[in-house]
Order: sequence, then structure tokens, then C-alpha cells
Amino acid sequence: MILRIAFVVVATPVLFAIPVLAEPVIPVFTDETATSGITTAYQGEWEYMVGGGVSTFDCSGDGFPEAFISGGADPSALYLNRSTTGGPLTFTKADAAFPTGITGAYPLDIDSDGILDLVTLRVGPDLLLRGLGDCRFEDATAAWGFDGGDAWSTAFAATWEKGQTWPTLAIGTYIDRKEEAFPWGSCTDNHLYRPTGEGYGPSIPLTPSFCALSMIFSDWNRTGQAALRVSNDREYYKAGREQLWHLDPGQPLREYTEKEGWKRLRIWGMGIASADITLDGYPDFFLTSMADNKFQTLATPEPGTKPVYSDLAFARGITAHRPYTGDDLKPSTAWHPQFADVNNDGRLDLFVAKGNVAKMPDFAAADPNNLLLQNEDGTFVEVGDKAKIASVKTGRGAQVVDFNLDGALDLVVVNRWEGAEIWRGDASLPGAWVQVRLSQSGPNRNAIGAVIEVRRGEAVERHEITSGGGHMSGSVGWLHFGLGATDAAEMRVIWPDGSEGPWQTLPARAFYTLSPGSEPAVWQP
Repeated sequence: MILRIAFVVVATPVLFAIPVLAEPVIPVFTDETATSGITTAYQGEWEYMVGGGVSTFDCSGDGFPEAFISGGADPSALYLNRSTTGGPLTFTKADAAFPTGITGAYPLDIDSDGILDLVTLRVGPDLLLRGLGDCRFEDATAAWGFDGGDAWSTAFAATWEKGQTWPTLAIGTYIDRKEEAFPWGSCTDNHLYRPTGEGYGPSIPLTPSFCALSMIFSDWNRTGQAALRVSNDREYYKAGREQLWHLDPGQPLREYTEKEGWKRLRIWGMGIASADITLDGYPDFFLTSMADNKFQTLATPEPGTKPVYSDLAFARGITAHRPYTGDDLKPSTAWHPQFADVNNDGRLDLFVAKGNVAKMPDFAAADPNNLLLQNEDGTFVEVGDKAKIASVKTGRGAQVVDFNLDGALDLVVVNRWEGAEIWRGDASLPGAWVQVRLSQSGPNRNAIGAVIEVRRGEAVERHEITSGGGHMSGSVGWLHFGLGATDAAEMRVIWPDGSEGPWQTLPARAFYTLSPGSEPAVWQP
């Protein structure tokens, strides 16, 4: 008999200290829709199932941003901001007539006269409205040689190319309106409008085109040369894809190809938000879709790298692919995305406007807007319901902006068939903040294409100033930066011509105008 003795070895566990991450502070918004004075709804049937933007910009000269609400089949409206610092959000409707058919609008100082103009996208001819001051506009479409076409316009972006005094405009379009019975595959051409002196010549078709719903110019790999990114709605294109276009001076327009690293991606592309979330010095992109939202980061972040992106939406917790409240668990439909630090803790958060296209039975009907706060480890947590902004109306365009200039970001969302909603931000937040606006002489007065760098300890966060993206919604004005527990911001500006401003220390809870070669100018509301 052989005696077998078993020895049991009990391992003593080795304990490692795991740092406890602080929960992000949840801002609680106040719904002021009923008392704000904003009543415009985005109306219309089949031809207005996409679009519905809101633009914010100061046209009165008092520093407080106005709101332009797209009305679709009904007239659009400009709302003058009558809020006081820290007070309720209050607006009055401007005595100005705007045409019907507007799907979205973007503020832009096209002629660089120091007064913001308005690019209006329409079901029908697009219009360029020249700002006259005091929130008055005139139609300058013909005077500026701009051919507004007669398409269903649904995307916009602008940039200043080197050596040009006027901006290059990109306008994306949707499906052929004459093909209502069978629209699939009828995507109409997107166009690039390059200036010819003080005005525009014939447009350049961006062929092939695949029903664009968002566009953005971005120097995505830091070569000093912007490219045009286009997000397309796969619901209607055939053999289409997401696109990135070369915009090299003096060269024919051409798409980036798979040989150059641009991977084939097909989504129901509806909106683009860009920000340096990963703190690698390069813009990351959040792309809204129907259930399949993407968060793309450069696989190899270095100057001149190829456009190879990794999708980190699941890893970061920002898939936002289905409702997080209620019992409607069908896939979500996401529209306008926007990164912003809504709780002033020094980390960018993400807002997403949601809403069913119409009555699509395979997608959620009760689809609340998302508010995703960024944790210390770079992941995100949903707090839309706790923040009191989880509306289940049929959302479209939006803006996260400080309407009453109290340092707390507010929120406005355009809804299809129902009035726009507006929420006042939480001014009781403990975190500090600073707000800046860029101003330079000559062309490109608002410094589109500049980069603001913010130094936070050893990390440097880059913010690229763009015109475009989102879903039919744009903004020009104060740029908000949360600072957390710090009492000042370390900041510098890399201007559109490539010149680097000095690092400057800006004391918190104040507004500054930054200009090349000048000290920061404090501005008082």
C-alpha cells in the first residue's frame, strides 16, 4: 500500500492599494422653458425629418449670446438675450423676418468686418445673411456671388485656407426631394465653395457624396493643413461610407483612401463632436448614429500620422446606445453631440440630444437626452436624469453655452414638432472656471482654426476652434473652461497662422479677450 499525502498550500493574498476615485459632481439644471420666451418649434414632415438646429452668438454687442432657432417649414426666429448675470434665462423675439425652409444655421464673420454673419441651410436655396449690427441682417447671397443651389442642405463647415481673406465653405446635402417614393441611393452632391477675392465662384462638387448630416474641418494630425471630415447617413446611401477629404492648396480635392489608413466605416452618421479627451494632443471624435455611436481616437498620435482610428466608446462608457430611463429599451437615435465641462471640474463631459426620426418602430420613442460626466480615470457616467435634463421629446440640434454669463453652462435643445427647451445651469457648483474669446485683426476675426492649449499639471489639453460639426447647430463667442479646485488657468493660443502666443496665467471666474501680441483684456458683463 502506498500512502499518498496531499499538501495544500494556502497562498497569502498580496493586497495592493487601489486609489478611490472621487465621484463627479452632478450639476442640477433648472427647466426655464416656460418662462424663457423661446417658443419656436422645428416643424415639417418628410423633408424636415433631419435638421433642426440652434445657433448662439452675440449680435447685440453686450456679450450675452443670442439664440437663432431653426423653424423648418415654419419661419425661423432670432431671440435676443435679455438675461442678467446669474439671473433667469430670458429672451425676446427679434423683429426680423427669416424665410421658411431653414434646417440649420451657423454664425460666421464671412467678410471679416467684425460683425457676425449667418449661413442658413435650407430645404431649397441656401442663403448668406450679412450682419449689419444690432442683430439686423440682409441677404448677401447674390452680392457675394454665392450659388445657394436648390438642394436639401444638412451639414456645414468653414475654414480659412492659407493666403485667403475669405473663408472656404463646405455644405453637405441629403437626398433628392423629387425621389420621395424611393429615395434610397439618391444622395445629392455636397459642395465646396472657395473664395475668389471678396466673394465666391462656382462651387466644387465633393463627389462621391453620401447624404451628409455633419461636417468639420480639422487639423487632425497636426500638419498645419486642415482636412474635411464628413459623417453620412447610411439609411439612404448605397455603397457609401464615412469620409475624410484632402484639402491641399493647389491640388485637386480627393478622399483619403484605405491605402492611406482610412478604414471603411458605415454608420447612421448624424453629428460630430471633437475634443482632446485622451490628452494626447490630437482631437478625438464622437460620432452620433442610431444605436451605434462611435468615439474615435488616433491609434498613433504623432505629427503626420495616418488616419487610423480606434473606437473607444465601449471602453470609455459613452456608447449612449439605448435609453437609460423608462421601460423603452429599443435602440436610441442620437443627433447633436457636444463636449463641454458642465460641472467645472476641469474634465470635459458629453451632451447628446436624442429623438426618434419620426415614428420608426424599431427605435426608442421615449429617448432621453444624455449627459455623460467624465470621471477622473477618463471613463464617463450617465447623469441625465439626476441632472434634470432627460427630456424624451423629439430632440435634434442643441447648444451647451453660458447664456447668463455666471460661469455655469446652460443648455438649449430644438425639438421636432414641439417648442425648443432651455435649462439654466447650476451656479452652485464648487469648481472654478474661466471664459475667453479670441479676436484678431484682418481676415478671420474670430480665429477659426486656432488652438487653445490649457496646461493642467503635467498634461496639456488642446482645443481646436472650429466652425461646423454638431447637428445643424453652431456657436461663436465665449469659450468656457472648467478649472476644478485651481484658482487660475495656464493657457496659450496657437493662432491660425501658426504663431504661438506666450503661456499666460488667467485668474479664475473672469472673462478675457485674447488677441495676438496683446495682454489678456478683462471683460465685465
